[in-house]
Amino acid sequence: MEKRKNKKLINVVETVAPGTDLRSGIEQILRAGTGALIVMGDTASVMKIVNGGFNLDCDCTPHRLYELAKMDGAIILDDDAGRILLANVHLVPDSSLPTSETGIRHRTAERVARQTKAVVISISQKREIVSVYFEGNKHVIEDIPVVLVKANQALQTLEKYKSRLDQVAANLSALEFEDLVVLIDVITVVQRGEMVERIAREINRYISELGVEGRLLRMQLDELMGTISEDALMVIKDYCGEPRFAEKTKLQLAEMSNEELLDFAGISQMLGYNGTNVLDKSVHPRGYRLLKRIPRLPIKIVNKLVDRFGSLKAVVNASADMLDDVDGVGAVRAQAIQDGLRRLKEYNLLERYI
Repeated sequence: MEKRKNKKLINVVETVAPGTDLRSGIEQILRAGTGALIVMGDTASVMKIVNGGFNLDCDCTPHRLYELAKMDGAIILDDDAGRILLANVHLVPDSSLPTSETGIRHRTAERVARQTKAVVISISQKREIVSVYFEGNKHVIEDIPVVLVKANQALQTLEKYKSRLDQVAANLSALEFEDLVVLIDVITVVQRGEMVERIAREINRYISELGVEGRLLRMQLDELMGTISEDALMVIKDYCGEPRFAEKTKLQLAEMSNEELLDFAGISQMLGYNGTNVLDKSVHPRGYRLLKRIPRLPIKIVNKLVDRFGSLKAVVNASADMLDDVDGVGAVRAQAIQDGLRRLKEYNLLERYI
């Protein structure tokens, strides 16, 4: 539910982000101090509560929105805010619907959003605040400088958390080559990986809200994240009870609250480990994560190697001829696998002990 809500919020803020005609119209309305009530959606449920007004069915432009907002009634747009359908309409939502707002325009906006499931934008005439209502939620559109400050602070936090994730991941890799991994080492990487992804999701929302102003932030985020999400999935595939349920387990991890994410016992149960002193239990990687890091080694070959040998230790100890016997590997790729694993071992041991 939380992920669906976050996705819906991103879609909504992208609709009113800087660079769109709708946002330009909203800014003109704010500068004029007229206020407005805009409904995005021409569904039957919306039309049931529409009273009066006049039909337009014309392209939505910033200047038209500004001119129509001078009238007291609401403006009805289509779902993607590309056309203005009706203007100067009176909205009559169910008055029994709960609302936490006090102003007439905002109370109407919240009730319309609850009743029709449409996206409703309320522009305050006196406070110069833009509020967006959707599916029982409210989001206040903040000024670009404010969002930029928050996004940059979140990026700095992401850099710190990613640095810590890199440390624990390198430690895990070194332990995997030595076959000395205990469950708490795995959980630490899983936990840190999810923390980084949560910060990234928050930054992604800021970037969506910034629209064309968030291009540079998008580049920074993409560079910082790299393959973190994929690597997190590979860790789960390496250690969970059943690899084919790894994606489901990762989704469950994303649904955990911040407090639950700090509970190592809860994460261990999610991975399929139960019992007392389970955090000190020795575990053995299947090898998905490290094999995936070998250059130009397709995931199909990684899956075949894990299916054939069953563990990273067996792959590391396998001879070139044994690797060559795996379908799709061949002599050249077998040598590349051995060289790649050797370089990864040297690098991660160096990272751990220096």
